[in-house]
Amino acid sequence: MTAVRGTSVDIPTQDGVADAYLTHPDDGSPHPGVLLYMDAFGLRPHLKKMADRLAEAGYTVLAPNVFYRHGRAPVVELPDLIDPARRPEIFEHLGPVMQSLTPDLAMRDADAYLAWLTDCPLTADGPVGITGYCMGAGLALRTAGAYPERVAAVAGFHGGRLATDAADSPHLVADRITAELYFGHADQDPSLPSEQINRLGEALTAAGVRHRSEVYTGAHHGFTQADTAAYDSTADERHWKALTALLDRTL
Repeated sequence: MTAVRGTSVDIPTQDGVADAYLTHPDDGSPHPGVLLYMDAFGLRPHLKKMADRLAEAGYTVLAPNVFYRHGRAPVVELPDLIDPARRPEIFEHLGPVMQSLTPDLAMRDADAYLAWLTDCPLTADGPVGITGYCMGAGLALRTAGAYPERVAAVAGFHGGRLATDAADSPHLVADRITAELYFGHADQDPSLPSEQINRLGEALTAAGVRHRSEVYTGAHHGFTQADTAAYDSTADERHWKALTALLDRTL
C-alpha cells in the first residue's frame, strides 16, 4: 500500500480563505491532481479517509470546505453516525448554508481551488480530475462546464438535482464540457428521479460529451458515505472501481 501524507491547507479565494485537506503519495514527487467535492455534511474524518484512498492510488487530492463562508470545518457538529431521519436538526442547520452557496459563488471558488491545486508543486502538469458526492456531484458538473480546459475527468456519485427544470440546472452546462464523465446514481434517491437521470444523459449525448451513467440498484442517496445510515459497502466498492478506472485513463 502506498504511504500517503495528509495536511490541512488554506486556499485564498475572492471572498476569504477556504480551509481544505490536501493528501498525496508520500514520495515527494508530483502526481495527477484530483479535486474532491464534499457532500453536504462537509469536510470531516470520513471524507479525509476517502481522499487518502485516492492518494494511495497515486493522486494528489484536494478536498475543500465549500462552506468556508460559514466557518472552518466542521461547520455543523455531527454525530459519529449521521442519520438524517433521526437527526432532522442537522439539515435545519445545513439547509440555509447549502442554499447560500449559489452557482456563481461556487464557480468563483472553483477557480481558486483549481488554481491552487494546479500550482501545488505536488501536482503534475496538465488538467485535473474531479469527483463529487451528493451536492458535490453538481459542483463537479458545473466546474467541468465553467473551466473545460482545466478539467479532464469528472465523476459524480449519488448526486441530487442534476437535471431540473430550473434555469440554472447543472445539466445545462453540457455543451461546454470537454472532460470525460462518469455518474453512479442511486436508484433509491428521491433527489434524482429517473426523469432527471434521463434528462442528464440526453443533454450530455446531445452535446457530444464522453460519458457513462450507471444506476446502482438498491443504493440510497449517500451510499459512499460510511459514517451515514445510507452507506452501502457493495455500491461503495463499485464506486471506487469506476472512479479509479476513469482517473487512470484520463489523467
